[in-house]
Amino acid sequence: MPGHIKLVKGQADPDPTEFLLPSIEMKRADQQKVYDSKKSVWVSDPKSGGYREGLLESGDLEDPAAKCVVAVGHEKFTHKSTEIGKVNPPKFEKCEDMVNLTFLNDASVFWNLKTRYQAKMIHTYSGLFVVVVNPYKRYPLYTHRVCKIYLGKRRNEVPPHLWAIAETAYRNMLQTKKDNAMLITGESGAGKTENTKKVI
Repeated sequence: MPGHIKLVKGQADPDPTEFLLPSIEMKRADQQKVYDSKKSVWVSDPKSGGYREGLLESGDLEDPAAKCVVAVGHEKFTHKSTEIGKVNPPKFEKCEDMVNLTFLNDASVFWNLKTRYQAKMIHTYSGLFVVVVNPYKRYPLYTHRVCKIYLGKRRNEVPPHLWAIAETAYRNMLQTKKDNAMLITGESGAGKTENTKKVI
């Protein structure tokens, strides 16, 4: 349970919806984001080690040798076109499966994971894989109520979750009568042991 929710014996599990799907308000706010399909770009941020969104002022992104000028806030930076990534349209904000992104670059992947994480949605698909970002908090994502949501469902019928992958592997094992394996990998403290327990 989340730190502020105490589980009382006999009481129903908390509603997990806010941890699985973006709310209507979030979607509306995302659609209001300033976006220009030809000028919105990502540039590296040396201070944070991440990326910042800016507007392309001059240069050709298609020419690998071109120098481009990008405005970020009130500052202007010059980068090679190969160091700049295009920003995805607002309809892809908090995208459930990163394979669907129009522009698949490092900055877009990190941005999608970050915005989903900030919205308490720690599971995101990336093709056949699910990326789980450790929140270092207890969210009601591994309760009996959530388990019932994923039981017997296909991956594309439910929001991203570790159990969707486990359910797919289990159903495949039953149908094909062959062993199935799951690879759970990550850095130290990423939550590999906890996720392995949840899968089992």
